Amino acid sequence: MAQDVRPGKRLPGTPEPSYEWPGADGVTIRGDAWGPEDGPIVLLQHGGGQTRHAWKGAGETLGAAGYRAIAFDARGHGDSDWSPDGVYGNDENVRDLLEVVKALGGGPPILVGASMGGGTSLVAIGDGHLQAAALVLVDMAPKIEPEGSRKIREFMDQKPEGFETLEEVAEAIANYQPHRKRPRNLDGLVKNVRLGDDGKYHWHWDPRRRNRTWDMEEYRSRLSRCAENINAPTLLVRGGLSDVLSEEGAQSFLAQCPHAEYVKVSDAAHMVAGDRNDIFAGAVIEFLFRVAPVKA
Repeated sequence: MAQDVRPGKRLPGTPEPSYEWPGADGVTIRGDAWGPEDGPIVLLQHGGGQTRHAWKGAGETLGAAGYRAIAFDARGHGDSDWSPDGVYGNDENVRDLLEVVKALGGGPPILVGASMGGGTSLVAIGDGHLQAAALVLVDMAPKIEPEGSRKIREFMDQKPEGFETLEEVAEAIANYQPHRKRPRNLDGLVKNVRLGDDGKYHWHWDPRRRNRTWDMEEYRSRLSRCAENINAPTLLVRGGLSDVLSEEGAQSFLAQCPHAEYVKVSDAAHMVAGDRNDIFAGAVIEFLFRVAPVKA
């Protein structure tokens, strides 16, 4: 079992990570895997404020199809270490990704990235740090909607003092995702929070992420430059209900990366895989069977 180095306590019932890999700066990255060990590697990278658990359904489906699906918590999230200096940026995530790829060995991996994880994938490939067998961007492109991005930041910034009960946690999530039915059983929330020494429930991510300052315009410009350098087979998946990636933003990316394919999942919002994993996983596997097939 991996040593837990983060403040607070894991709640009973929180799934333990199955694997760990060295990241950059001495950070340890932790995650889970599905499928045969000799299958093509698919690295599933979650968005800001999410964890590897967002990929469980997709990972199981990919694994059953013969791929080696690996989902890991980004630094400062879930069960992975927090950054020693409190710095969280795209470059740090890219360096962690490169270290995980190195540790796994094998040929060029397939990168699947949602939101923040998509940005990591775009820069890793577009800046020439990594050769990939294929790229799947999930509700992520260089051009996104400021209002949707603002809502994500507000969700992550709420209750810095902690939640009194799991019911409060459930209410916060329901307010952010009104299209989803609120669960009656709160057991599934344990992986989203930790119990602090103050007796309150705190989000699983490093609160120092809230204090970071970065040039969003420059970041988006960088993603745009990288999009024009993508030469791997590419699939863009957009949630039809998303307020983060609009149809205009999707079409803008497709103009920059003309060889990319495009799928819109009508009944899904920004968290596409969580909203409609059946359609999402099916579309990804159909794409991968053509561009990066499992060997017989």
